[in-house]
Amino acid sequence: MAPLTFLASAIIVACSLSPCHAQAPADFYKGKTIEVYIGTSVGGGYDAYARMLARHLGKYIAGNPTVVPKNMEGGGGMRLANFLYNAAPKDGLTFGTFNRGTGFDPLFGNRTAQFDAAKFNWLGSTNNEVSVCVAWHSHGITTYQEMLSRELVVGASGPAADTFQFPKIANAVLGTRFKIITGYPGGNDIDLAMERGEVQGRCGWSFTSVKATHPTWLPQKKINILFQMALDKHPDLPEIPLIMELARTDEERAIFKLIFGRQVMAWPFATPPGVPAERVAVLRKAFMDTVRDKDFLADAAKGNFEVRPVAGETVQALVQDIYDTPAAIVQKTTRLLQ
Repeated sequence: MAPLTFLASAIIVACSLSPCHAQAPADFYKGKTIEVYIGTSVGGGYDAYARMLARHLGKYIAGNPTVVPKNMEGGGGMRLANFLYNAAPKDGLTFGTFNRGTGFDPLFGNRTAQFDAAKFNWLGSTNNEVSVCVAWHSHGITTYQEMLSRELVVGASGPAADTFQFPKIANAVLGTRFKIITGYPGGNDIDLAMERGEVQGRCGWSFTSVKATHPTWLPQKKINILFQMALDKHPDLPEIPLIMELARTDEERAIFKLIFGRQVMAWPFATPPGVPAERVAVLRKAFMDTVRDKDFLADAAKGNFEVRPVAGETVQALVQDIYDTPAAIVQKTTRLLQ
């Protein structure tokens, strides 16, 4: 075989075994549409962050694809998580955001969770968050201490949602007296229920979302913040008790870390498993470029949304770390959530 013919043959063989033949991102994404699914109803924090991201993401992906947000509510994000894992295309044109606690439901034995969260390709989170428990002003509860002797009816979506798990774990560990009413499609629906008097409060509500979706409620004293739920206090709430400080034993602190560690990935975005690595890398970079973009930040500022982004690689490691929690702590926490 002539040298040049041999060289050409070698190149063909090498490319068949390597990414030489892979389509460049600009060629792949040009003229395409990326669908960003939102696992909650319109109007809440997850919806707002996702729609802001969709408005600005396309310019940071070579080929400038169109980015379209779509709501797929149900089960506190469970419907969407199952869809992304089992049915969504794995080509890099579909990703979504769902309740931050949903990804950990398989760990707690939820049989409706048909996925392994560690196998999602996490793109990042728009913020590191603190959640709060609040009481509507007309109910009369104003402090955490009162929660130990008085019942507070709170709204929730599904068992995977923070609005269910956070008050549930507080009841089991601290002895608070939340009565949890499930079935609301999303946070906006719970807020309307508070205004109508159907429920008396909301627990597991991101403080960012409180300020963004109802900026007048705190200054007008429509709600009373009872305590905050995260690993660290929010700088705006130095006097409000933090649940980590309310823990009385090492075991209680470990249980709270298992539950509230998810706050770091407060508003998470993920693609299905199986998306080509080079497209995951493109989406992760585009995500971080977008959440630092001046126009995105201007949008966030208009809506009073905090932006303290967490990179996809960090979220991926966090999910794995939480799944590595000692089995005894996981088992006890699982029993407490039932």
